[in-house]
Amino acid sequence: MDFEFTKEEKALQEEVRKFIKKESTPEMLKETEEMGDIYGAPEGRKIIQKMAAKGWLTPTWPKEYGGLGLSDVASYMIREEMGYHGLPFGFIAAHMAGPTILRFGSDDMKKKWLPRIASGELEFALGYTEPQAGSDLSALNLRAEDKGDYFLLNGNKLFNTSCHIADCHWLACRTDFTVAKHKGVSMMIVDLNSPGITISPMVTMAGWQTNEVVYEDVHVPKDRLVGEKNKGFYYLMAALDFERMFPLGRYRRVFDEVVEYTKETILDGKPLSKDPLIRQKLAQLSTEIEVTRLLYYQLAHILDKGGIPNYQSSMEKTFATECAQRIVNVGMDILGLYGQLKEDSKWSQLKGKVEKFYRTSIVETIYAGTSEIQRNIIAQRGLGLPR
Repeated sequence: MDFEFTKEEKALQEEVRKFIKKESTPEMLKETEEMGDIYGAPEGRKIIQKMAAKGWLTPTWPKEYGGLGLSDVASYMIREEMGYHGLPFGFIAAHMAGPTILRFGSDDMKKKWLPRIASGELEFALGYTEPQAGSDLSALNLRAEDKGDYFLLNGNKLFNTSCHIADCHWLACRTDFTVAKHKGVSMMIVDLNSPGITISPMVTMAGWQTNEVVYEDVHVPKDRLVGEKNKGFYYLMAALDFERMFPLGRYRRVFDEVVEYTKETILDGKPLSKDPLIRQKLAQLSTEIEVTRLLYYQLAHILDKGGIPNYQSSMEKTFATECAQRIVNVGMDILGLYGQLKEDSKWSQLKGKVEKFYRTSIVETIYAGTSEIQRNIIAQRGLGLPR
């Protein structure tokens, strides 16, 4: 079996690399790191909208909606390059909401939203988690009352990252409390500037911001309903499958820099790279990174065949985020006490990346469903084991 990119895909990869090298600025790289790689802040919008003009933000979408009609393998390759080179790569609108609208939205909704998403003009924030629900998304309580021409929303959301820089909320809410929990949920697109929305920051151990969002008598026009009323839970499950596709590019970059560090750093008259224990650890990680790469592109292969990855997304997300933790743990071992220093210390190595990503990697095994949730999905849907 041949896992190589095609000649055309390799040419595209090289073109993307040259573009990123030319257009990246120190301000954009710093902003992206501070934001936790999400999209929506000013510097990120500048470069991403230039990429979007080339069709690279949504390359798999039909041309009528701003895409290029390319394969998902090409799309995944672009995201991997963006992560590796420090660009925002966490796109809610383009990579989670947009594909869901493509599959389940009305023609009017597709025409209204997809071209603006593909151009990078609009970014969404996920609105799933609530204080009482945690990982059980069928336990949502945000109430959306049908008032004829609009829905009236009241309730709370928690850990809604991106709300402070995004334009719209990709929201799951309850439109029927009288039926089974999963049958009374609907999806909506809400303008985050709507009167009655209060966004309060919550800073994670990674240093970037997530949010608490309160809805008080917020009016949402009926045409913002995604698909059919009360069928939102099924759309939500599809959107989650898209969310759990984790490019490892930025951690692969950290790994490459740690490898170079071992070649250049002399201890007791010899490079660290000659230490047998360090060599064994790096070789093990190199193998795991390759496994992650294959799991990642397997998802693209499933999409290219017309399917939606399900438990396979959980496999990739679990293995990739836990591999990321192993990369920075080994980085900590190799750098020793230097590994704990932040970028602003004069003694820090690799610009403090190992310390930064050590904290970030812990958060990433939690969002989009914890590793425990992912393993439950793999057991039930992948292996057919009972709940």
